[in-house]
Amino acid sequence: MQVMIIADVEASGLDPRKHSILSIGAVEFEHPERQFYEECRMWDGASIMTDSLAVNGFTEEECRDTKKKSLEEVMNSFYHWIEQCDEKTLAGQNPSFDRDFINDSFSRSHIGWHFAYRTLDLQSMAYMDMIKKGIKPPRKNDRTDLSTDTIFKYVGLPTEPKPHHGLTGAQMEAEAFSRILHGKNLLPEFKGYPLNK
Repeated sequence: MQVMIIADVEASGLDPRKHSILSIGAVEFEHPERQFYEECRMWDGASIMTDSLAVNGFTEEECRDTKKKSLEEVMNSFYHWIEQCDEKTLAGQNPSFDRDFINDSFSRSHIGWHFAYRTLDLQSMAYMDMIKKGIKPPRKNDRTDLSTDTIFKYVGLPTEPKPHHGLTGAQMEAEAFSRILHGKNLLPEFKGYPLNK
């Protein structure tokens, strides 16, 4: 039994000390019907990187929208969702990014809990699966080049819709984990995409 939380954070930039979470999407792998998605406004004083907004589709106005929930409200909701998970190992395509933002946001929200340092990343899983099958992983600039879309194609999924959305990202990553680990479909929305053999 593999129990993990696949999470995908959208943020106003790349540094959790300067930038803020804007949304969190998550799927509990063992119980994939349990999903989480919420958006919030930036914490007061957070900065914005326009390149990040180009990826996630949020506008500067949406980042500062006072009608949206506060970061603290969203982090409390997410913490209560996490509490219901059997195991709390974080996984994703870039889980160290998500972990650092989530843990910093728990601290900002005065929640005395955090994800552990060790995480499970989709790139490593895909890399090992390719090696096991005798497939040479793609390379660029003398490094492994396994982008999310490359991994999705490898497991028979379409490219991720743009702009990037936290819940869609978490769902597609959970589906890719299932196809690599178990060789089977996980979520009903991806049943129409046959697995690559």
